[in-house]
Amino acid sequence: MSVSVVLFTSDLRLHDHPPLRAALAGGGEVVPLFVRDPAVAAAGFAAPNRSAFLADCLADLDASLRERGGRLVVRSGDLVAQVCAVAAEADAGEVHLAAAHSAFATRREDRLRRALEAAGRRLLVHDAVTVAVPPGEVTPAGSDHFAVFTPYHRRWAQATLRAPLAVPRRVPVPDAVRSEPLPAREDVTGVSPALPAGGEREGRKRVSAYWRTGLDAYDDTRDDLAADATSRLSAHLHFGTLSPVELLQRARRHGGPGAEALVRQLAWRDFHRQVLAARPQAARADYRTKGDRWRTERTARADIEAWREGRTGYPVIDAAMRQLRHEGWMHNRARLLTASFLAKTLYVDWRIGAAHFLHWLVDGDIANNQLNWQWVAGTGTDTRPNRVLNPIAQGRRYDPDGGYVRRWVPELGGVAARFVHEPWKLPGADRAALDYPDPVIDLSAGLDRFRAARDRGR
Repeated sequence: MSVSVVLFTSDLRLHDHPPLRAALAGGGEVVPLFVRDPAVAAAGFAAPNRSAFLADCLADLDASLRERGGRLVVRSGDLVAQVCAVAAEADAGEVHLAAAHSAFATRREDRLRRALEAAGRRLLVHDAVTVAVPPGEVTPAGSDHFAVFTPYHRRWAQATLRAPLAVPRRVPVPDAVRSEPLPAREDVTGVSPALPAGGEREGRKRVSAYWRTGLDAYDDTRDDLAADATSRLSAHLHFGTLSPVELLQRARRHGGPGAEALVRQLAWRDFHRQVLAARPQAARADYRTKGDRWRTERTARADIEAWREGRTGYPVIDAAMRQLRHEGWMHNRARLLTASFLAKTLYVDWRIGAAHFLHWLVDGDIANNQLNWQWVAGTGTDTRPNRVLNPIAQGRRYDPDGGYVRRWVPELGGVAARFVHEPWKLPGADRAALDYPDPVIDLSAGLDRFRAARDRGR
């Protein structure tokens, strides 16, 4: 009987899984494999929140495989060496893998292909597993990628999608291939107190609940900070417990403004991946340099720490930064505000903020995180690179009654709505009674510094 290996990476599901279905198509046995690669930790990607969520995902994947007569094989060590070892143990002729698009993943895939071919085995890479429209499938005339979202979105929306695949009924796994114990969430330290549970079952339950109660209103409520009305599917998309192809097709079938707005967010996700695939250096270097001479950890230490700790004196910024630490997640509008405040109002290197987000975000993703930070910093794909978001004006607009601020900044719990975004304007005795800092910078001073710096960089 033939045997194939299916290497799971950021596709931790059984629904709509092209590599698994292709491996099973021959009628033989399959080794579902996940490798705990120390290179991921060495590169700084194995942050506590993602490690804990990953443990949930692997446990759920193993349980689903066992319901179908199989099991998940877990190994630790260099990914190439471990895959080759498992393939040799199982006498597997093929290894199936979902395509990935970062420089790290591409290099690893190349190494794996060479090693397998040297042993007389084949690597089969499947696209449209972690994205809906793969990088390079739609391109503008004269370039290898789109640098502006709107024209990309027009072409992306016209792309042909593959049909979602059903869950396999059986996944026969050879008995002889050994596995290490699954990692456990409780073994991970430094996890956010309110980190959500991971796994395909959790992801699909969240989709079903959101389709019933939130999707139709998404276009109207997604920027309402206090309403907390976003889908919160980002972590499941990051780990691949949900299929972007299946989610996109389901949203299109549902229809309406809310579903259309969600589809647009899926397009942004694919947009960033096609930018990063074409320009992998954008993970650490300016996509479009503005000649900035950013403040650094050495020159702006106090401001950076105030931002990280949620003690800037600007309530909506502080609320968002505290939410990040408590939940391992932050509302998308709040991500824009906090990033703009650090990069433009405080004029701190965007890479410092991106690293902090990657440490805490359970959905921390190189393409989305780094390129969204660059978009806000004005070194990325934003067509208005010098826009600066005012936290007072944005707070009044997206948290008009102060519910979001009071939820995360309890020091301001009793402050009236008219003062909640500017507590320094409270009458003297009331202001003195608050254990809350004054603003770390005057907004006009920050704006002047940013504009002067950008003028110098031209």
